[in-house]
Formats: sequence, structure tokens, C-alpha cells
Amino acid sequence: MQTQKISKKLITKDMLVTEIVEKHAEAIPILMGYGLHCIGCSFSSFDTIENGAKLHGMDGEAIKMMMRDLNAVISENNKE
Repeated sequence: MQTQKISKKLITKDMLVTEIVEKHAEAIPILMGYGLHCIGCSFSSFDTIENGAKLHGMDGEAIKMMMRDLNAVISENNKE
């Protein structure tokens, strides 16, 4: 019998904050570390990760680094 591995979709900057939190709880510490404490905020249902980051003063380079870190965590959990 072959074991089937469920692959998690990588995070993109156009995903809603709530979508990320619901699907990838392991991403919460990364978001918090980058200053996105809006995990439970009402705007997290409407804001994409990119918009939320920009509203919190992040520039394009910081967003790119955050996306890299978020996807590294997701990829690591896919290996388990």
C-alpha cells in the first residue's frame, strides 16, 4: 500500500491573512515576528498578506523576506 502525502499550498502575498492563519497555524510565529499582530484583527479577513504588511510599514524587500520565511516553515512541515 502506498502512503499518500497531502501537500500544503505555499503561501503567496495575495492570500488573505485569515486564510494563512487557518490553513497554516505554523506561520503565526513568523507573522508575529515580522510585526503583523493582526492575526485576530477584523481586517485580517479582508487584507492580503501584502496589504497588511504595507499597512504595517514593511517595504518590498521585507515582504519578500517574510514570504521566504513563511514558505520555508510550510515546506519544512510538508516533509513531516
